[in-house]
Amino acid sequence: MKLFDVYPLFDIEIAKGIGCRTYDKEGIEYLDLYGGHAVISVGHSHPFYVQKLTQQLETLVFYSNSVINNLQVELAKKLGKISGYEDYSLFLLSTGAEANENALKLASFHTGRKKVIAFSNCFHGRTAAAVRVTDNAKIVAPINEGFDVEFIALNDLDAVQKSLRKGDVCAVIIEGIQGIGGIHIPEASFLKALEEECAANGTVLILDEIQSGYGRSGKFFAHQYAGIKPDIITVAKGMGNGFPVGGVLIHPKFTASYGLLGTTFGGSHLACSAALAVLDIIKAEHLVENAQKVGAYLIEELKKISKIKDVRGVGLMIGLEFFEPAKPIRDALLFDKHIFTGASGSHTIRLLPPLSLSKSDAELFVKKLKEVL
Repeated sequence: MKLFDVYPLFDIEIAKGIGCRTYDKEGIEYLDLYGGHAVISVGHSHPFYVQKLTQQLETLVFYSNSVINNLQVELAKKLGKISGYEDYSLFLLSTGAEANENALKLASFHTGRKKVIAFSNCFHGRTAAAVRVTDNAKIVAPINEGFDVEFIALNDLDAVQKSLRKGDVCAVIIEGIQGIGGIHIPEASFLKALEEECAANGTVLILDEIQSGYGRSGKFFAHQYAGIKPDIITVAKGMGNGFPVGGVLIHPKFTASYGLLGTTFGGSHLACSAALAVLDIIKAEHLVENAQKVGAYLIEELKKISKIKDVRGVGLMIGLEFFEPAKPIRDALLFDKHIFTGASGSHTIRLLPPLSLSKSDAELFVKKLKEVL
């Protein structure tokens, strides 16, 4: 048997990671400014993270959700406190796509509707409902086209109002910051109006914070810059620092019932240990504040480079749009300068480093990028 060939691969095999550095099988060091799609939040092989997972591995890896798991209770309390959502409930699962699937399902149960509003260039996952609300027709199979989705330009309030006032929209789903779409930030005034319009029309507002959450923006959730409180928030990626774990934060107006939602692997003992370790590290090492501080410095310095057409983002979620195709620049950074970055479309590079990125590493990246350009 061979692997199903769906990923274009760099000819690099990463064998080790420490902090913001990774090492290939030949021992070559790479500065990681991509974090494996924004997954590595507290750094590779953080000693406390490794210790907590090792302890849990030696005790119990998994048992089903049919028994009490106080690690889930502890995780809900800590996540509620650090995020400012102590009155919400938490449903645990394993991936971001799964989080969005369950968020959409919950919204539909709650409203009795099935139409969804999403936004141009958005990405919410590759599974059934999540891919249907993703603005990329190439990855939507015919079997996924089972409900009505209206894609509206980001920040187009008039179009959203017109659609919502028909009274048939189940949910509006929006990223705190568009990631794969190229690091585009919804305007604060737009998010505030969206919150008000959804409430007025009985529509559920879902904030997809899978990539932009967990401190990456310099606040725990990117939507908190707008001062809003959505009905549902989805999280994953940085939540487990590489261990598969995701969650749905649910407003108290939603009523739970046995069998309404479910998962086999979600909220396992090992997953909760990983997620708890991440929250403890974020708090102890002030990583949200670090993301804000180092990100602001990095954005300021990058804006001084004339060969960059546009610098977008906040915190450590940054998009660099170039006048020319970005692939040769990204390849040169990786193969010549040994720096991992991410792609978005043909002209944009994404920076999604661990939240522990230091100012000196930010300076190093700026220096190496200038050399490439």
